[in-house]
Amino acid sequence: MDSNDNLASEHRHRLLEGLAQAVAEKGYADVTIADIVREAGVSRRTFYEHFAGKPQALIALFEAASRNALQVLRAAIDSERDWQAQVEQAMTAYLGCLAQNPVLLRTLFIDILGLGAPGLAARRRVNGEIARFMGSVINAGQATPVLDDDMAMAVVGGIHELVLQAIEQERLVAALPELADLTGRLVRAVVQGESARRARPKA
Repeated sequence: MDSNDNLASEHRHRLLEGLAQAVAEKGYADVTIADIVREAGVSRRTFYEHFAGKPQALIALFEAASRNALQVLRAAIDSERDWQAQVEQAMTAYLGCLAQNPVLLRTLFIDILGLGAPGLAARRRVNGEIARFMGSVINAGQATPVLDDDMAMAVVGGIHELVLQAIEQERLVAALPELADLTGRLVRAVVQGESARRARPKA
């Protein structure tokens, strides 16, 4: 990567950080491009070199924050433990990461949906990455996979709906222990149900 690429990458990072900071202070609806570039310490021209507008910057921030949360999820995995313990430990770490900035999280979970099809597509991409990771953990060492991509996606969607509900009720931090328990029970119930279904003799 040459110096121009490095500078472009730095500017993009600063713009996303600037958007995150502005959102935390004002909320997405009230944030302007001027707010973002002021927080980032770059010019308006630099902003438009990276993003077509505020919605595209929000999608990029959503994807960057989600990748960070997924890294936390991966780092929490202990392959020496059984999948139930791994999932419980990973989900506790993941939910804790999400709760670190409730104002920003509200924007990433709620305002992203207001962007229409592009926002929904970004949300689906992120959910798909998490679902594939969850499936890889649960199916590891299994002679036959017990959680396919569609069921894993359904589980991730359910988990994020629980998070969204807690955000809307403004009780995310207080609800973390309950959410960790609920998500663990959801995953176990789905996997056990799928295992039982697959074990039934075919007619």
